[in-house]
Amino acid sequence: MIWTLSQVALGGAIGCVLRFLTVMAISGPLATLTVNVVGSFAMGILYVFLAGRMQFAPLLMVGVMGGFTTFSTFSLDVLKLWEAGQTLQVGAYVAGSVILSIGALVLGVGIARGAFA
Repeated sequence: MIWTLSQVALGGAIGCVLRFLTVMAISGPLATLTVNVVGSFAMGILYVFLAGRMQFAPLLMVGVMGGFTTFSTFSLDVLKLWEAGQTLQVGAYVAGSVILSIGALVLGVGIARGAFA
């Protein structure tokens, strides 16, 4: 377990640095879009490449990609649901993720502004 956690930690550090450098180079919403699209593309490649080599998944898929963008994991979850023929779940998951996440952000901002105003 310690080896797996070490892989996740190292990969997460690498992914966070890559995200930071991307945001510094591009900035604004375009940086977030770039990170999400590039991360999802890379996750697709890793998903296929690591299918028989899951020992590298904690480092690359969880660590690096998780540190770079969790949107890539969201995208992979959508693909897996779609490939499993669960089209209703795809719609609910996508809509729910976006709506609930934005709603939670707005709620958090409102609470924080009220509590610290």
